[in-house]
Amino acid sequence: MDNQKIRVDFPMLIKHPDFIYFDNAATTQKPKSVIDALTNYYENDNFNVHRSVYSAAERTTQIFEACREKVIQFINAKENKSIIFTAGTTQSINQVANGYYKYNLKKDDEIVVSIAEHHSNLLPWQNIAKQNGSKLKYIDINEDGTLNLESAKKVINTKTKLLAITAVSNVLGTINNLKALINIAHQKNVDVLIDAAQAAPEIKIDIQELKPEWMAFSGHKMLAPTGIGILYGRKDLLEKMHPTQLGGEMIEHVDKNNFKTKDIPYRLEAGTPNIEGVIGLSTAIDYLQSLGMNNIEKYCKALGQYLYDQLTKIDGVTVYGPEKRQTGIVSFSIDNIHPHDAATYLDFNNIAVRAGQHCAEPLTNKLGVNATLRASMYFYNNKDECDKLIHKIIEMRSFFNGA
Repeated sequence: MDNQKIRVDFPMLIKHPDFIYFDNAATTQKPKSVIDALTNYYENDNFNVHRSVYSAAERTTQIFEACREKVIQFINAKENKSIIFTAGTTQSINQVANGYYKYNLKKDDEIVVSIAEHHSNLLPWQNIAKQNGSKLKYIDINEDGTLNLESAKKVINTKTKLLAITAVSNVLGTINNLKALINIAHQKNVDVLIDAAQAAPEIKIDIQELKPEWMAFSGHKMLAPTGIGILYGRKDLLEKMHPTQLGGEMIEHVDKNNFKTKDIPYRLEAGTPNIEGVIGLSTAIDYLQSLGMNNIEKYCKALGQYLYDQLTKIDGVTVYGPEKRQTGIVSFSIDNIHPHDAATYLDFNNIAVRAGQHCAEPLTNKLGVNATLRASMYFYNNKDECDKLIHKIIEMRSFFNGA
């Protein structure tokens, strides 16, 4: 990939050439094509969907539904009825928890997650376990931060009803062996939900190969606007899901005492959807596909490895996760400098990194620290930016140590 040519597509990077953005795991910058798609929608196609019969609104509905087909192709699923538009990964997982497992888990049933889960794939299951009397169990990680498959084999058993697992750790950047995990789960007739929030931006996903029951991801981490997300669900499970919201456009018939819902996916998409978000997601998928997901994965992996190698050469810097990097996410800490102080110092030097627990407090506790720094890179980042970060970390250590 031609990194310099790619950077021209991103207005923020052009307008602020000295700003280094290393917080892509939080949200990605948007290419001009996505921004233009939103502008075009508001200037030419700003009509509601699925309800009006005039031609302009029908055209907008066609544009909207075309994105559902595009998502199907992006994740290689079978049919568009399995795709639900949501506000993001968090809402998607909560919808599965409160619309399906709330009604399908009983006392002493078990839910399995990993110790490395983002809070969005942990708190809903904690809540459901408390409500239903179910038990929440954890898969541990190895010393290098990779998921312990032997632990998974021990924890997942005949009482387990759901394995809810991240595809990529938002802290360690590790890619979990989904094929092995799903195989372990399916041998015990256990459903699998994949949190693909950090995977969808960098890694080619193949639903038909993996065969999970559920998957969730967010648009804003893959060049699209905020407030749009995807829930994939196996059709037969979605048909049994209880709508978590009731209202307009999800009903077939209403009288004074009862109502009948539409078929999926519309029965699970109450109210006016995030139309501009869907259109932006459609354009973002086009952009990613033009680069090639395999190319993106290869580039981000190499950049993550380069930064890891440079950081490990600095005395007093601890990098978390395996030596062989898999993504562009690298978390680290600096001896005697609190991550918040370090992030502030870097901010003064136009470098944006994340500092804190990264919405994964159980994992942070497992690592034995109260917070870390995280540099998360994407295909528009480059080695020159990594070198500048390294230089400022070395400079920072001298500054804080009074040299």
